[in-house]
Amino acid sequence: MGKRLIRDGSRARTWIHLRALVLALSLGGATVAAGVVGPAAASSSGGGSSTIAALEQRIAADGVAAKQLVTRYDKDEAREAAIKRQLVKVGRELVRGRAARAMLALKLRQIAIESYVNSDSSGAVADVLDVPSDLSSVAAVYTEVAANELSTTATGYEADEYLVAEDQTRLRNEQRAVEATLRALLPDRVAAEAAVARDEALLQGARGDVRTALAVDTKKDAAIDAAAEDKLANQKIPVSASSLDPVPTPTATPSSGPSGYVNPLRGVAALYPERIDQGVDYAGYGPIYALGDGTVLSTVNGGWPGGTYITYRLSDGPAAGLVVYAAEDIEPLVQVGESVTPSTVLGTVYEGPDGIETGWADNGTGDTMARDASQFYGWNSTAFGANFSELLVSLGALGGVPQNHPFTGVVPSDWPTW
Repeated sequence: MGKRLIRDGSRARTWIHLRALVLALSLGGATVAAGVVGPAAASSSGGGSSTIAALEQRIAADGVAAKQLVTRYDKDEAREAAIKRQLVKVGRELVRGRAARAMLALKLRQIAIESYVNSDSSGAVADVLDVPSDLSSVAAVYTEVAANELSTTATGYEADEYLVAEDQTRLRNEQRAVEATLRALLPDRVAAEAAVARDEALLQGARGDVRTALAVDTKKDAAIDAAAEDKLANQKIPVSASSLDPVPTPTATPSSGPSGYVNPLRGVAALYPERIDQGVDYAGYGPIYALGDGTVLSTVNGGWPGGTYITYRLSDGPAAGLVVYAAEDIEPLVQVGESVTPSTVLGTVYEGPDGIETGWADNGTGDTMARDASQFYGWNSTAFGANFSELLVSLGALGGVPQNHPFTGVVPSDWPTW
């Protein structure tokens, strides 16, 4: 009766992504008024929290309504299919019964004829051959038996046929009722689909407005910084030569940690550590590097926010052979098969709604070690995430924020520690 609005494992997942996207938009400056998304009235990108919350509530309500509608629609659709199957079964039983009745009638007629032919009478069975009734006593007995058996059997089949026809009529009435219900539900289903489409368009518009607000804020910040620099440059502040701190000379590759690896987040400005989960989450912007020598295995994966999922297999150090990932709000600058070193920029971290995540990837299924080990269930800190956070701390980076103690799961006994 038409395509379904939400299917298991596909549409349900869309609602999860919609919720995640709305939560991520809490950085943005979109406003929602009368169902229309427009640029924020104020330039600050943090002014849209309340409207984003309202949008989240609206989408959640639409999602619940749509799921309830689909559950009801699918239930009635399944009932209709069951009725149709039962009608086919009843129809077949009716056809078989009529065929059996016809065969029995033919057999009984043959018995009556054979009874008369084998008797001493020269006449025939009156009910069958329509001949004079001067039958012998033997033929008369067989005729009566045959006629009575035929009558009893015919009466039984007529009763069965009546019951089957009655069931068929009842089922057809139920089918018409279900079809009427489905027709009544159809406008609601179409309305639900339209509501979902409007919400998705609303989110896309809000996301665009957030980016616009961020761009405005970035320009304002740049102008403020430039004005502050000009002001400082015009000030005459007497200083002595001894009071000046030496300016470090930048190097192509900074010094490595005890493991021989190098801090991959050293170029990310405004680096802000967030939770430890499958790996470690961060906010910031700027270049992200490889932490050691290796080979790029992938750069994209549609299952991650933003679609970026850069993985590379390390070829040196204590973790040689293991795979590192850097995902989410990163613009990739490497290609699959490319060799990397600690001086290689994997991509540029941008100020998007999701931030970045980096940690241990698996060896080929496009997922994380934490998920492969069934350690991660949505927000918790895993043993693999904590291990990678310890590695980053040993290289001079800020560690992630634990969400639970102890961490979920353990790393293998031969896994490197830092």
